[in-house]
Amino acid sequence: MKAYVFPGQGAQFTGMGKDLYENSALAKDLFEKANEILGFRITDIMFEGTAEELKETKVTQPAVFLHSVILAKTLDDFNPEMVAGHSLGELSALVANGALSFEDGLKLVSKRALAMQKACEIAPSTMAAVLGLADKIVEEVCASIDGVVVAANYNCPGQLVISGETAAVEKACEAMKAAGAKRALILPVGGAFHSPMMEPAREELEAAIETTTFATPSCPIYQNVTATAVSSPEEIKKNLITQLTAPVKWTQSVQQMIADGATLFTEVGPGKVLAGLIGKIDREAITANA
Repeated sequence: MKAYVFPGQGAQFTGMGKDLYENSALAKDLFEKANEILGFRITDIMFEGTAEELKETKVTQPAVFLHSVILAKTLDDFNPEMVAGHSLGELSALVANGALSFEDGLKLVSKRALAMQKACEIAPSTMAAVLGLADKIVEEVCASIDGVVVAANYNCPGQLVISGETAAVEKACEAMKAAGAKRALILPVGGAFHSPMMEPAREELEAAIETTTFATPSCPIYQNVTATAVSSPEEIKKNLITQLTAPVKWTQSVQQMIADGATLFTEVGPGKVLAGLIGKIDREAITANA
């Protein structure tokens, strides 16, 4: 079975999408439509902007979404039998499988980015990558720390990202090293994504999601929150709302997709991060880039 996966924030690069814009009339039309919807020329930043400009959450999230979704729409043989997206990539996947329209997907991504940016400004918060520890140990260490710090991204075995209040994350990093972690590194991110610190953003996004029309998708999506196949529009919406404050169960999603018959994973969007993670989750998994 053909599975398509969509990356999240962090996959962006300067010049992303420019070749699509220049070589496809459909892509050019969709990019221009996106400029109108967003109210600024995101294409200028994507094609010519600096890495610093691209790093702003309000730019990064729509940019990665647009690259992924427009690339999917220009593929000749795009016929997914299952999809999944990492964090933000879940919205790209929902446009790709027809659960959301391009316009509604982009509006939700923009609202999500702005709401997350606002939540980041409320209190000092961050994320850190923990390498070389079992998930259970990471969870136990987080639970032992005073303050807010939780497991946020289950990326692949031995690679877990934690998220929370800056002081609590720093303490957790020291405790992780003491527990035998190979590395525990603070990440250059603007806040504590996928943690309770995102509650204000979750509330804001919930209002937007509830007023957006979701259709029955053409194939199941394996959502971050449940790591299981979902096709019900109501369930998709509920999981999408929960996603902002819940962990991204990427390892578990990929394992479930393989158990359900996935034979080829094609990454659609900037970078090759997900293909790399899938190879670490299952060494026999076959991956490709669109």
